[in-house]
Amino acid sequence: MTDPLRLGIAGLGTVGAGVVKIVQRKANLLAMRSGRPVVITAVSARTRDKDRGVRLGEYAWEDDPVVLARRDDVDLFVELMGGSDGPAKAATEAAIAAGKDVVTANKAMLAIHGQDLAATAEAAGVALRFEAAVAGGIPVIKSLTEGLSGNEITRVMGVMNGTCNYILTRMQSAGLSYDAVFREAHELGYLEADPTLDVGGIDAGHKLALLSAIAFGTEVDFAGVQLEGIERIASADIEQAADMGFRIKLLGVAQMTGRGLEQRMSPCLVPADSPLGQLEGGTNMVVLEGDAVGQIVLRGAGAGEGPTASAVMSDVMDIARGIRVSTFGQPAGSLTRPTPAGTATPAPYYLRMALQDKPGALAKVATALGEAGVSIDRMRQYQHSHETTAPVLIVTHKTTREALDKALAGIAGTGVADGRPVAIRIEAV
Repeated sequence: MTDPLRLGIAGLGTVGAGVVKIVQRKANLLAMRSGRPVVITAVSARTRDKDRGVRLGEYAWEDDPVVLARRDDVDLFVELMGGSDGPAKAATEAAIAAGKDVVTANKAMLAIHGQDLAATAEAAGVALRFEAAVAGGIPVIKSLTEGLSGNEITRVMGVMNGTCNYILTRMQSAGLSYDAVFREAHELGYLEADPTLDVGGIDAGHKLALLSAIAFGTEVDFAGVQLEGIERIASADIEQAADMGFRIKLLGVAQMTGRGLEQRMSPCLVPADSPLGQLEGGTNMVVLEGDAVGQIVLRGAGAGEGPTASAVMSDVMDIARGIRVSTFGQPAGSLTRPTPAGTATPAPYYLRMALQDKPGALAKVATALGEAGVSIDRMRQYQHSHETTAPVLIVTHKTTREALDKALAGIAGTGVADGRPVAIRIEAV
């Protein structure tokens, strides 16, 4: 009989418990599909006595995940603790040094240390897999490293943080303010312990950096991701975008340009009738574009026990079958160091501002835009009840962010704008 694949699982939170459930409940299915039994031999977590809704008494327990990673009865180390450094990184390094394959859901660790860990794993002859680190249950890593490996990828984009998508779609459907929906998301447990990881775009930026490395054959460069969160999005932006046929999404975009690797995670307007525009709630969507395949759209649950545990098990099953794929789709030593694109690809922008309600204000704004080389496609002034300011909406023609920033500085210098205008890129999808 073929020897079983023996798992050591570090981290028994939502995802870890989900993996244990799949191994326990689907033992026969896993054995039939992989050709060998898949079993758990040892586990580790911060607290031993917590009720996690799964049977753990039959497994060895280690308080220290590093000790777990080195156990002789563990073939595959499954890291589900999280955190870019600390125990997760130490245990992963220990597992690789001990000749163990590693499966992780840790996007933060890989976004910061992925290149070094991949090179170390490759030198040790072990696998380092991370399907669960990006977009939950959507098999986007496998799609890029395997299904689309014959393509030159031209662009990767998507909605990769379900919490932000929930906030933005809830603001639209319920007509609620950002602050109200933020509090609601917090009460529902949707936000990270540090909410900035979600609403500031950091969590999604980690994921985009990983996808970029695979798509363009570059070393992971999270520092090169331009980050902007959703904190400044107001109900007025949601309503006025919809009035023009758009929806607002926290959108990640990566593409290789003549200027270098462009990686952005920021709020964007997308057509309301596009797949991205129709994405609701906490669902994720990743759009991949290749020279041979064209555009494909992957949609599914971006988080949660079942979807993320499913992604973990997809990597476990590949290793059980003997399938070995380089961490980022090609040998770590062949990945090139990317040159970050200094500027983003030109695009039209949506501008919302409050102008003093007096003659000549609009003319001064138009002049400031023109002097910066930014032309106006559409301009609209909405009815208002405020005595001193009037809400004005402008859509520009394609322009660079640098020209737009120059224009915004010029508008601020006119003295007719009340506060800082909101500027949101309109992305072609």
